[in-house]
Amino acid sequence: MKANTAIGVVGAVACLLISVIMEGGNPASLLNIPALLIVIGGTGMATFASTTMEGVKKVPKLYKKAFGGPDVQPAAAISQMVGLAEKARREGLLALEAELASIDDGFTRTGIQLVVDGTDSDLVRGILGSEIDGMSSRHRAGGQLFTTAGGFAPTLGILGTVLSLVHVLENLSSPSVLGHAIAGAFLATLYGVGSANLIFLPIANKLKELSSIELAYREMLLEAVLSIQAGDNPRMLRDKLETFIEPGARGASREAPAAGAAAPDVPDVPAAPAAPVEMAEAA
Repeated sequence: MKANTAIGVVGAVACLLISVIMEGGNPASLLNIPALLIVIGGTGMATFASTTMEGVKKVPKLYKKAFGGPDVQPAAAISQMVGLAEKARREGLLALEAELASIDDGFTRTGIQLVVDGTDSDLVRGILGSEIDGMSSRHRAGGQLFTTAGGFAPTLGILGTVLSLVHVLENLSSPSVLGHAIAGAFLATLYGVGSANLIFLPIANKLKELSSIELAYREMLLEAVLSIQAGDNPRMLRDKLETFIEPGARGASREAPAAGAAAPDVPDVPAAPAAPVEMAEAA
């Protein structure tokens, strides 16, 4: 379910508000602008100081990614790679050049282009492996941004409470307002702990989970590209790639139409050798 993060965050906040109502409180009493300014504004600025401008620019995209869910489709990718393997065994590796325009995924397209260009398998693994490492590094940086915010928020909440209590102590001569002032003081702690545990840390964990899903997906595609280059039997290739996905989802890869496939069964014959072609410069 793609909306599980949004459902979880909204549901957690709803549970908090419902508990306030059940105890006879008023949810409107939880609104305190100065406390929000200290916690949200302070956390944002402290996180901003902890990263680069490029990292800050990525925050909206990271929120969208966390709430949108994974956008990879392993079953469809397996079907596509098996179709390419079938075409390569029938017509040779150079025939895959005609399929490049139909490959939407840039990682897969790069791998197939390298294969078509006659690149050595070790070099193909090295180039695509570097792509995977770079992706993993970027994902870690995005998740760390929210982990950092989740660490600052509770501390800023305590700081806001202390500042409010200092103000309370300055007005001990007015007992009629002490109760309201003390209650407002602790709202900063509520904002800090709540935002960290209901928003920042869950999103950080979700980004880490999405990263692990995409990492496994890229590793699967890497193995597919190398198997196509080696001329592996398409049926064996499907079995190999299906080990990367959940057992319950493996049937979907057999139902999806395979790109470039003409016949479901391909005899186990040696792959047609590719003509030597100079390697194209990687983009």
